[in-house]
Amino acid sequence: VQLQASGGGLVQPGGFLRLSCAASGSIFSIADMGWYRQVPGKRRELVAAITRGGRTNYADSAKGRFTISRDNGKNTVYLQMNSLRSEDTFVYYCNAQDWEGESYWGQGTQVTVSS
Repeated sequence: VQLQASGGGLVQPGGFLRLSCAASGSIFSIADMGWYRQVPGKRRELVAAITRGGRTNYADSAKGRFTISRDNGKNTVYLQMNSLRSEDTFVYYCNAQDWEGESYWGQGTQVTVSS
């Protein structure tokens, strides 16, 4: 499974961004997909995840502001991020897990929230 993330950038506080992550390869093996974020020297932390059936899970910091969605036909997962804050500045990573628990990562995409 290969994952290609896009959509990061620089945005002002209160603004919005939409991250996308397209999967290719053994796409039928993908169960869950999600987004994590990381600052250098620290562990990646879950932002949001979605099962193949559409059940979602969010970090407390993302609830009410971020929405994860998935288009199984396009093999793509999205993260709509609204009301962005400076503390949302991270490198965001797309993740996919297959039915056997194997985990795959896309390249990171930088999100910077600054005036």
